[in-house]
Amino acid sequence: MKTRLEDALQHCSPQLAAALRPYVMADTFKASFSAEEVSVLKHASGLSTTDLSLALLPLAASYAITPLSHFKVGAIAQGISGRWYLGANMEFASAPIQQTIHAEQSAINHAWMCNEPQLTAVTVNYTPCGHCRQFMNELNSAQQLTIYLPGRPPQTLHDYLPNAFGPKDLGITDTLFDPQTHAFAAQSDPLIQAAVDAASQSYAPYTHAYSGIALQIDNGYWVTGRYAENAAFNPSLPPLQSALIMMQLQGHSASAITRAVLVEVSDAALSQQSASAAILTALGGYSLETVTVAPK
Repeated sequence: MKTRLEDALQHCSPQLAAALRPYVMADTFKASFSAEEVSVLKHASGLSTTDLSLALLPLAASYAITPLSHFKVGAIAQGISGRWYLGANMEFASAPIQQTIHAEQSAINHAWMCNEPQLTAVTVNYTPCGHCRQFMNELNSAQQLTIYLPGRPPQTLHDYLPNAFGPKDLGITDTLFDPQTHAFAAQSDPLIQAAVDAASQSYAPYTHAYSGIALQIDNGYWVTGRYAENAAFNPSLPPLQSALIMMQLQGHSASAITRAVLVEVSDAALSQQSASAAILTALGGYSLETVTVAPK
């Protein structure tokens, strides 16, 4: 990953590249910048907030995994906290193409998994597709969200998605990024408990099929992912994809997985098991443990 990041710096101005290098080359870099770091980068580069977000898109796109399309998309989700979260598209060879992760989903999931309470803007290097526009419409900031694109004036999400269908049409008031706390029984196995904790924060107001996943990696560390449902159903982000986004952005390849645990609500209207198992098989034949839990 360091080689990809170094290559991306070649697309930045010398001033910005010099300011970025200490951050992105550090072992602690997790594909995000704090408000203070954004301020330092603006000062060092002489760029405005908008122009800096656009200039950082090659860095975001360097995280893309595109064995099918060879088309790299980068996105940056700007949190109300001031932190910026990078994201990129991810494709899985030998898995159904519907399992692809879009860059906007990646950056938004990144912010959500870091418990960012709200987004103010999303910057992306290509026009958001309809799938992503619908995904962003689930956010608690959808009405105010600004979209930044190279060579275009900023516009709101609803400029791109007029007359949108969303949560309010189905009577949902607590939307994506609003706190979710679903109580499930505690587990003695730490990895299963990590997946339970992810499921407890998942967002599934339409089916109540709460689910989370934990992926153990070879250095004894794990990452988690949680389900993010959508009013239009198809743009929903499964928990495995959520976790794979975090693995990639934290610098871990799928080959590092040593154990995978999916936690789902018992008797749920839908299951993530078969699709998750298929992707793990495509990634390298990894097995999936599935645990069902009942609400307290």
